Order: sequence, then C-alpha cells, then structure tokens
Amino acid sequence: MNSSYFLPQSPDFQDLPWDAHLIAWPALCPRLEEIQRGPSRHPVVFVNYSGLLYAIKELPPGLAQKEFELLSRIGQAHLPCVSPVGYAERDTPHGRTSYLFTRFLDGSLPYRSLFMRSSLDRYRHTLLDAMAGLLVQLHLSGIYWGDCSLSNTLFRRDAGALQAYLVDAETAETHPAHLPPVLRHHDLEIMLNNIEGDLVDLETLGHLPADFPVCETGEHIMERYRLLWDEISREQVVGIHERYQIQERIRALNALGFSVGDVEIRDSEQGGVLHLRFFITDRNFHRDQLLSLTGISAGEMQARQMMNEINEIKAYLSQINNRSVSLSAAAYTWLEQYYQPVIAQLEVLTHRKGDKAASEPTELYCQVLEHKWFLSERARRDVGHQAAAEDYLRQFG
Repeated sequence: MNSSYFLPQSPDFQDLPWDAHLIAWPALCPRLEEIQRGPSRHPVVFVNYSGLLYAIKELPPGLAQKEFELLSRIGQAHLPCVSPVGYAERDTPHGRTSYLFTRFLDGSLPYRSLFMRSSLDRYRHTLLDAMAGLLVQLHLSGIYWGDCSLSNTLFRRDAGALQAYLVDAETAETHPAHLPPVLRHHDLEIMLNNIEGDLVDLETLGHLPADFPVCETGEHIMERYRLLWDEISREQVVGIHERYQIQERIRALNALGFSVGDVEIRDSEQGGVLHLRFFITDRNFHRDQLLSLTGISAGEMQARQMMNEINEIKAYLSQINNRSVSLSAAAYTWLEQYYQPVIAQLEVLTHRKGDKAASEPTELYCQVLEHKWFLSERARRDVGHQAAAEDYLRQFG
C-alpha cells in the first residue's frame, strides 16, 4: 500500500518514474536537473517543477516520515535547515521504499565547492565559524544532530549573512531543553571524526592544497563552538536602567567574530533575561542594512555599532511595551530620538576647520557611543546619550 503526505501548494510528484531506483532516473525522467552537491549515503536526485527545484532522497521504509517530522520541528524552531515539503512510502519492484522531499536551498554550496574553489578562500574560515554557530543554535534548542559533517551541511551567502544549514537529519533527536553536556560532547566528537574524514577524502582526490590543515580544521570548529557556547548560553538579567549590559554582551560576541541579528529580553522571576541571536556576516552586511533602514551611509564598522544599538532599542521597546517591535520601528525611534539629537549637539565639532573626522557625523556619533559605553561601565548604569555627548564635548570639543 502506497502512502504520502505533501505540504499544500507542493507538487504531487505522481509523474515521476517510481518503479525504478533513483539511480536509474537520469535516463527516465525529463524533470531531473544536475546540481552541484556533496556525497550522500543514500541516492538523491533533483527535479524541476515550474522552475522550483526539489531534492528527493531514497530511504528505507519509515525513515522518510521520521526525517520529515524532525526537519519540520527544526524549521519551526527557526533554525537553519533545508525545508521539508513531504514524504512518500511505496511498494516498488525492489521492495518497500520511502522518499523524503525537500526544497532545494537556492544559492547554497556543498563543502566540496568551498574547499576546491580558490575564489572561495576568503569565505572558508567564516563559513566554518558558521558551522560552529549552527551547532550552538541546535544544541541551545535541544537538538542532537548525531551526524554533523561537512557532507551533511550546506553553506550559503544570503544578503551579506553567511550561514550553515543542516541538510541531513536522519540521526537527529529533539530534547525539551538545552542539550545535556554528555550529548553535546558526543555531537562534537562525531563532528571531529566526520570532518577529518571529509577532508581526507578531498586530500586523497588531490583537491586540497599541500599545506591544508586537515587535522586542525575540526579542532578550529570545536574551539569556536566552545567560545560561542560559553558566551551565548550565559544567562544575564538586565534591569530596565541597565541597558549598557546589552552592549557588553554584544561587544563580547563581536570580539568573537559574530554579529548580533536580534536582541530579546524575556521576562522571568528574576527580571528581564537577555537572549541574543547571532550569525556570521559578509563585509558590507551592516552597511547595507543601516542604509536600507535609515538612509544613512556609513562604513561597515560604524554601521555595525549603530545596528547593534538599533537592536538594543528594539529589545528595550519590546520589553516596555510588552509586545514585539519591528526592526524598522526601532530604527525610526533610533533616528529621531538618538542619532539626530546627538548630531545636533555635536554640530559645533562638525564645523571645526581642518579636522576631517569631525566632518563625518557617523564617525562622531560612534565616538559618542564609545564614550557612553565607557561612562556607563564606570557608573554601572546607563548614563544616556545626552550626558555622554555633553561629556564628550567637554573633554574633546
């Protein structure tokens, strides 16, 4: 008896040659597309329906539905993974077989491209950091992967963000809270062994430079994982007048090479507990984001400081209003109540003759932000923008 389930608006895939093994489909199915991909322990093909690509993986009975449900839960937790669209189980001339259907991740690269293309050298380390970030996100959400490897990961640059995506969830498990230390350790040990195996395969094929650090790559990911886990899993209660603490945490993540994509303060019995969403970014990400939200053109490092503050304001407004506030609304508040008033206060500096830095409002604003953080740290409270600008003018004006 055949059975299947597909999400609404998905094809029904009934016109495919189901009597044949997937490995025989290239000669039988005009819908097939050749896509660059890494190795897989199970047969995988890609089919085209109205310009949309879908991956189909052939599995033993029962496994496709299990993996569909796991990927669905991972996706519902807003974690980076391929999007499942359905599963099917069929009686074929070769026995009972199940099939998993997922949407092809547009713009993604398998790890072989990452290591074989010299044009991608500059992204290699940041994308490996993204892999460490993926593991941290999964473990924080109670997901045990069980088979973390380069083969089971796709990498994508998306509007300046660099992201690793889980592709294969056959061995994954979900747990109700943060993953226990013993399972985290086990996942990391599996990752170390798998990544070394992936790279040894490439080395054997002659696709790696002679001096490539095969044995050190997994250790690099593990060290980045540990640093990020310690920073991101640390719970911190932030009082209504202690917003400088948010900047402390954001700076700590920036120092590790990660950017903050969202800041949230969740109510608890102790007070507001700080939660940060992090990711890896390309060199112009914050610059483009700030320009699209505010119309302000700034350098990347300046824009990152200002976007950090906008995210901080978003969390603060959401907390005091007891509802989610959009990033666009937070950017408008920042522009009207923070950036423009400070620039007006500092107008005297912007007209100083011969001082190039003083002629750039964005640089001056970032200097005031640095000064505000220093004053707030010293006072152990948020001193506010006006006081910081006034003190900045007294000392440096």
